[in-house]
Amino acid sequence: MLGYLRKDGQLGIRNTVQVVFLVECAHHVAKKISESFSDDVQYFGFPGCYPSDYGYRLVERLCTHSNVGAVLLVSLGCECFDRKRLEKDINESGRICHTLVIQEEGGTSATISKGRLIVEDMVREISKTERRNMAFSDLIIGTVCGGSDGTSGITGNPAVGRAFDKLLASNAICIFEESGELIGCEPHMMSRAANDQVKEDIDQAMLKARNYYSTMGLGSFSNGNAEGGLTTLEEKSLGAYAKSGNGKITGVIRPTQRPTGPGLYLMDVVPDGEPRFGYPNICDTSEIIELIATGCHMVLFTTGRGSVIGSVISPVIKVCNNPVTYKNLHGDMDINAGKIISDGLSLDVIADEIVNLVVDVVSGEKTKAEKVGHAEFVLTYKDFDFDKTSCQFA
Repeated sequence: MLGYLRKDGQLGIRNTVQVVFLVECAHHVAKKISESFSDDVQYFGFPGCYPSDYGYRLVERLCTHSNVGAVLLVSLGCECFDRKRLEKDINESGRICHTLVIQEEGGTSATISKGRLIVEDMVREISKTERRNMAFSDLIIGTVCGGSDGTSGITGNPAVGRAFDKLLASNAICIFEESGELIGCEPHMMSRAANDQVKEDIDQAMLKARNYYSTMGLGSFSNGNAEGGLTTLEEKSLGAYAKSGNGKITGVIRPTQRPTGPGLYLMDVVPDGEPRFGYPNICDTSEIIELIATGCHMVLFTTGRGSVIGSVISPVIKVCNNPVTYKNLHGDMDINAGKIISDGLSLDVIADEIVNLVVDVVSGEKTKAEKVGHAEFVLTYKDFDFDKTSCQFA
């Protein structure tokens, strides 16, 4: 496995230029600039005029991700996003970064034309990036589930858990999340805590999730879940929990905190403070973005009902839990975990398929989502106290 060596020491598995809009008014310009290039040029951005501290941190961590070699920031000019600070932070990470301000460049067409020239130079420059050997110990891998059904908890989800166990044995960093969908699994997770402090952190994260969801009157059970054969929230929670495998839980992490040591981490996605943000994550795409902002080189996405999304910056590997869904959506699915049902394969066989595909994707093979051009993104407002942590995170 060969990675792209960044000047800050990170190793990436992709070498991309990201065109980043800093307010929704600059979305169109960023999109048009990126569309002129291949898949190695992508775009995303923050929609609001007034980003929270977390919003800034989220964008900064995405721009300085190991899979990113250069960044073009696109500003309207009057939004409150601190573009000068962001450009400085990105440049200090060793990445190329330039900023275009639409109000100063002559409007839409002029900014698009200038942006294309800048990105051409960026693509040429990052093509010279040094390559280095990568080991599993250099990888950060996340997992999320979406469109769960009655097969999820017995096929793809536990198979991903087995794959995590194998990756952890080789000193990878693995992250599972969706604390709102793990309510009821607290005793299982706490019994796997690496020490008493982690046990307490898990308990507090889940207490916050229960309070948040009950106060907001929310639940994590959808119509699609019921139609797919899930009968209770407890059944869904246990299925989601299966993705974490059997390893010791090293720590509890918040979105945008990058783990500095190997191990298995629970990512607490529920905002701190009084509940006021609505759903902690409004869709699967926002969950994937938070995993990527936490440093994940790739994300393992399990689905029973079927999902076609990918993401910017990091590849998304689709693990399909249901053999019927795989047949219907095979052009979007990477792994057919439904073979556990249809062909009698074991969880370990599917786990090995997942690990082997991880190696292939690190080595440059494109996922199905990458092949068909999926590069979704959703960035959200949240609030976290990053001083409240018991582990060392970057």
